[in-house]
Amino acid sequence: MSKAFPAATIVGYPRIGPRRELKKAVEAYWAGTSTAPQLDDTTRHLRLNSYRHLAGLGLGESTSAIPASFSLYDQVLDTAATFGAVPDRFQDLYDDGGQLGLDAYFTLARGDAGRQPLEMTKWFDTNYHYLVPEIGPDTRFTLANNWILRNVAEAAEQGLTVRPTIIGPVTFLLLSKAADEAPAGFDPLSRLDDLLPLYIQLLEQLAEAGAQWVQLEEPALVADQAVLASEVAGAVERAYRFLTAAKVRPAVLVTTQYGSLGGLLPILGGTGIDALHLDLVKGELPAAADLAALGDTTLVAGVVDGHNIWKADLARAATTLSTLAATVTRVSVATSTSLQHVPHSVEDEPQLNRELRTWLAFADQKVEEVVTLSRLVDNSPAGSIDAAIAEASAVRASRAAAEGVIRSEVRDRLGSLTPSDFTRVAYQERTAAQETALQLPALPTTTIGSFPQTAEVRSARARFLRGDLNAEQYTTLMKEEISRVVALQEDLGFDVLVHGEPERNDMVQYFAENLDGFDVTVNGWVQSYGSRCTRPSILWGDVSRPEAITVRWAEYAQSLTEKPVKGMLTGPVTILAWSFVRDDQPLGETANQVALALRDEVSDLERAGIRVIQVDEPALRELLPLRKALQPDYLAWSVASFRLATAGATPATQIHTHLCYSEFGAIIDAIDGLDADVTSIEAARSRMEVVHDLQEQQFARGVGPGVYDIHSPRVPDEEEVVALVEKAVRQLPARQIWVNPDCGLKTRGYAETIESLRNLVNAAARVRAQL
Repeated sequence: MSKAFPAATIVGYPRIGPRRELKKAVEAYWAGTSTAPQLDDTTRHLRLNSYRHLAGLGLGESTSAIPASFSLYDQVLDTAATFGAVPDRFQDLYDDGGQLGLDAYFTLARGDAGRQPLEMTKWFDTNYHYLVPEIGPDTRFTLANNWILRNVAEAAEQGLTVRPTIIGPVTFLLLSKAADEAPAGFDPLSRLDDLLPLYIQLLEQLAEAGAQWVQLEEPALVADQAVLASEVAGAVERAYRFLTAAKVRPAVLVTTQYGSLGGLLPILGGTGIDALHLDLVKGELPAAADLAALGDTTLVAGVVDGHNIWKADLARAATTLSTLAATVTRVSVATSTSLQHVPHSVEDEPQLNRELRTWLAFADQKVEEVVTLSRLVDNSPAGSIDAAIAEASAVRASRAAAEGVIRSEVRDRLGSLTPSDFTRVAYQERTAAQETALQLPALPTTTIGSFPQTAEVRSARARFLRGDLNAEQYTTLMKEEISRVVALQEDLGFDVLVHGEPERNDMVQYFAENLDGFDVTVNGWVQSYGSRCTRPSILWGDVSRPEAITVRWAEYAQSLTEKPVKGMLTGPVTILAWSFVRDDQPLGETANQVALALRDEVSDLERAGIRVIQVDEPALRELLPLRKALQPDYLAWSVASFRLATAGATPATQIHTHLCYSEFGAIIDAIDGLDADVTSIEAARSRMEVVHDLQEQQFARGVGPGVYDIHSPRVPDEEEVVALVEKAVRQLPARQIWVNPDCGLKTRGYAETIESLRNLVNAAARVRAQL
């Protein structure tokens, strides 16, 4: 067991590949156009190429500085599969050798015709989503998947020493939910002592496979519950004293990302772990007394931001490292989080403005920053990074003075706002006006916005961007697709229609391309969940709207039908959450700039005759700070920005919003504070859990708890949807309830979508007839 930890490392690296090779390989396997050996060959090359690339960037081939952080779908699912934490409904997935193979793994993630997949929810305060393990008092833990051992072995065959990574035991159980069959009040953390021996077995096997270090990820320990709950502190101490006492094991690095470890630092540092990673970007520099508790444990200082794309302030990072070096026995340099949250390389974006490119650091550039800073802790000559610090400081000064970063007309408009700009007339008055204007039945049906994007639609957009189609030809093709989507909804019997969004590549990027203060990438992909990737836009300057963005498409769709068509906008918080946002001013100020641009769009939609306008905020919960002390300020500005965007609407205009894939109980007051007339919320995969929270809080506005999980290819049958709608009606007044899918349909195919939507409309009609 080696105790020499490298001077420079990263917590994780993008696993999708520079050109989304993982996405394409996995989806080809799902589609049946490739085999398991072909998928394995592609992913093996992707892993090894990443390791070699990182070694070439300065992390070295034999120092354990390179994390083996690859996953076919999700790191939490990987851990559940490794330890056989499988709900009862999936027990038949084990093969004859007691292992969970490739198809079993994907079935847990995606479900099948008769079984719902594991629930999905946000990963801390990021826009990545993980699969939630389900654990009960009788869940049988067993080493059921050996992919982590394979990753170590295949690297060793190529002369590479990598550091295997897996979710730590405390975080794994804290992120799990009680299985359906568990008794009331059951806490998955109570199974810790049953799980720990399996971690010991895994550590032994990793050591035998040649792993010198193992990375156990414990980001859940930065949350308030980890600091305040004595049982969590006790679990941390018990778990890591047990694991470090193993006779045969690699050296143990524990990583804590997305915030401060707080009072758990001295507890964890005293357990005998060999290295402890701290997020020193979102977290505070610990007190000297807490650092002293580390003793000989290496402190891995996360001073380079792994969650955003701006170049590091090397001078500030150097000061932090100097402070730590004066207190701690051993210091290494790292990223604050895994680099899975940022694209691969700025070098892949030559089309970006040259000055803007100098401000940016994607994954590869962040590795280089870590390697540069490591010279401060690896006995390099004094002053060895002075030139790099000076260059980084000059870049920051250039960015602050660049044209468009500060625009007086935007600042003046914000400064002139009054409380009335954030307030609509009373909800009851609006409801009466909307009932008269819209004439909707009980349990009205709608979809969330997007419809499946066919190869033809994507091709038309691509040809238009290349110049192969002129604007008139492109508009004709988009109108033809809108006409098909409107006719389909009419045929299915929906009450409020959408235009299907064929012109939109992404719900945030589409707006970023049409707003000042943004830029977009070509290859800047990051993983959202599973094979789903997105290209976050870059919000670098003050934001304004040069002209209307969505009006012509919504107006055309409305001309095709007598039924109301929803105007579709992405809300200010979600635009921020799913972009890389400037870090030189408070987020609330940036959100209000975006909100004013959207406010203008709402006004233009109203003038075009659009009577229902949806302003999506699926990321409202995602940005919620992990620390409770910071949450009130966030909720205040995030709610205010939504209200600023929508408060100019007339009473007869029905404002919808949409939230998805997060736990909402903690923010129902904030959801109510948005003052939307109707809120649609993910509920299918969690089997309507949110309805109980809404009932408890006496939520009095319109609400559409989703009845169709669009993140799985399975088609919910009519009886299943009826059961979900009936559950909602039992707990909430029927007059409040809308019937809709969980989210947009962009990623689904038309055959499954039509069948699912037909079942949805028929189920709503059946329950409506019983009212």
